[in-house]
Amino acid sequence: MSASTSRFAGASVLVTGAQGFIGSWLAERLLAEGARVVVPRRDAPSDSRFRLEGIEERCDVVDADVTDLAAMSRVLAEYEVGFVFHLAAQTIVGQANRSPLATFEANVRGTYTLLEACRREEGAVEGIVVASSDKAYGTSDDLPYREDHPLHASYPYDVSKACADLIARSFAETYAMPVAVTRLANVYGPGDLNLSRVVPGTARALVEGRRPVIRSDGTPRRDYLYAADAVEAYLAVAGSLDRPELRGRAWNAGPGEPVSVLDLVRRLVRISGRALEPDVQGDGVPVGEIGVQWLDASALRDELGWAPRWSLDAGLAEAWRWYERVPAPLRS
Repeated sequence: MSASTSRFAGASVLVTGAQGFIGSWLAERLLAEGARVVVPRRDAPSDSRFRLEGIEERCDVVDADVTDLAAMSRVLAEYEVGFVFHLAAQTIVGQANRSPLATFEANVRGTYTLLEACRREEGAVEGIVVASSDKAYGTSDDLPYREDHPLHASYPYDVSKACADLIARSFAETYAMPVAVTRLANVYGPGDLNLSRVVPGTARALVEGRRPVIRSDGTPRRDYLYAADAVEAYLAVAGSLDRPELRGRAWNAGPGEPVSVLDLVRRLVRISGRALEPDVQGDGVPVGEIGVQWLDASALRDELGWAPRWSLDAGLAEAWRWYERVPAPLRS
């Protein structure tokens, strides 16, 4: 256990979006640290890693919407929250294209509402980490993305994350609040049930003995970050916020090793042992998605000592074992 994360033992920590994939991993890790994990809940999905792995019953789950200022202020005060990790968001690109208003409501309003609630606590919250995304950078020929790259987002999901990113850093600058932003690569691993994503979608097909479908032409290249490494990045950033000079920073986290979608799918097919060739159905890059993107995470490595520990093949093998063991939710 690193010195940067030991501070969470005994702390009251608010994790928005804990019922989601990455949030469930973060909540589980904080519980292992000895933190009291407080989770605001608007909906209660029946199928989630948060519930399936028994994480929910170990947290303080409260009925509150992150877009409700009074509710969030009450939660922060009543639970004496010391740290906040804001991961709650609408995270699916295709859904954002179909329903931009709902995406902006969740991702933008939810962010400024929670930050305002924290501001009104007048210093009670020691650290706030807001989840942005590599998608906030938009399309660029200058790769890998560095934290000083401009945010040139175009599509609804990307724009919503860029807005949340700027809003978070605005609160840090204007009100001297202990806020930082994370921009993560594509996170994968056991427990992701969003089947429109390439790893869970491929796993579901393989579990059911079907050829995995690729919606693009297979050429888009991405950086893939294992969930446990993503969580360590969140904790490293949170642990830095007692240093005023690091507040208001944005931090990239990714392995810096982009692979094509087709390569990723073939790796998972090989790991599964299924003799199934991917079904490439797309023509180019789907609308609303970025063709090539990956991150330079040297700042997080050099300044905070973070580095990914999981190779892509090792992470995919862990993910496959989970999907093979827990197939029922994949068939819902």
